[in-house]
Amino acid sequence: MQRTETLNSRAVRKASKLNRKDGIHLLLLATPFVLFTLAFSYVPLFGWIYAFFDYKPGIPLQQTPFLGLENFRNMFDDPRMGPVLANTLALSLLSIATAPVPMLLAILISEVRSGWFKRLVQTVSTLPNYISWIIVFSLAFSMFSTEGAVNSIMMKTGIGNPPVDVLGNYDRVWTVQTLLLLWKSAGWSAIIYLAAIVGIDSEQYDAAKVDGAGRMRTIWHITLPSIMPTFIVLLLLSVSNLLSAGFEQYLVFSNVMIADRIEVLDLYVYRLGLVTGDYSYSTAVGIFKTVISVLLLFSVNILSKKVRGQGIV
Repeated sequence: MQRTETLNSRAVRKASKLNRKDGIHLLLLATPFVLFTLAFSYVPLFGWIYAFFDYKPGIPLQQTPFLGLENFRNMFDDPRMGPVLANTLALSLLSIATAPVPMLLAILISEVRSGWFKRLVQTVSTLPNYISWIIVFSLAFSMFSTEGAVNSIMMKTGIGNPPVDVLGNYDRVWTVQTLLLLWKSAGWSAIIYLAAIVGIDSEQYDAAKVDGAGRMRTIWHITLPSIMPTFIVLLLLSVSNLLSAGFEQYLVFSNVMIADRIEVLDLYVYRLGLVTGDYSYSTAVGIFKTVISVLLLFSVNILSKKVRGQGIV
C-alpha cells in the first residue's frame, strides 16, 4: 500500500514537472508577441500627454504651454468634425450591412462537393486579402478610370458615352469603397465561418438526411443556427469598431473630387498630425476615438450578456 502511494506521488511530481516545463516553453513562445503588443499598443499611450499641451516639435514639453482640455473643447467647434464623423459612421455601417456576405460565402464553399474546386474557390476568394491597397488602387484605376479598360470597352461598343468616372463619383463613393472592401476581405473573413462549419457534428447532417431533409433544409436548420453565435460575436465586435472605418484604403483612393466624402476619422487624424503639424489637436481627436470605441465595446458586451447570456470579452 505504501509502495503504491509512493509510486503515485512520484508520478504526480513527474507530471507537475512536465506541466511546469511545458508552461515555461509556452511562455517563452508567447513572450515576443507580448513584447510586440506592449511596444506598439501600450507604450505609445504615453504620447496622449501631448493632447493637454500646445506642443511644437523641437520645444521641450516642460517649456510647452499647458492647455488642459482646450483641445477637446475645440473638437465641438471644429467645422470638419461633423462631416468626418458622418463619413466614418456611413462607411462603417455599410461595412456592417455586408457582414452576412462572408458567412454566405463560407456556406457555399462548404457545400461544394468537388475537393479541388472547393480549394480553388477558397484560394481565389482569399487571395485579395494579401494584396496591398496600393495594388488594389492600381488595378481599380486601370479598370474603372475614365480611360480604363471598362470605359474603353463600353465606348467601343457604344454602351457608355461619355465615360463613367467610377472612382471620382461624389454620389457613389461610399458604395464603391464598400464593394472594394467587400471584395478584398470577404474570402478572408469566410475562413472563420468555415472553421465553425467544420466543428459542426456530422451526425446532425446524417440524421437530417435520414429524415429526408434536402440540402437547403440542412443549411437552414443545421448550418445557419450552428454558426450564428460566431456571426453575432463578429457583428458585435464590428459595432465596437464603429469609428475605425480604416485608413490605407481611403488614403490611396482619395482625390480632389471625392475628398470630402471619403475623409474618415483615422485619415483626418493623419492629416492633422503629419500634414498640418497640429500634433496636440490630432492626439486629442485620437483619444476621443479610442474612448468612444472602448465605450462601444463595453456597451455591446453588456448587450451580448443580456441577449445571449454571455459576453464577448
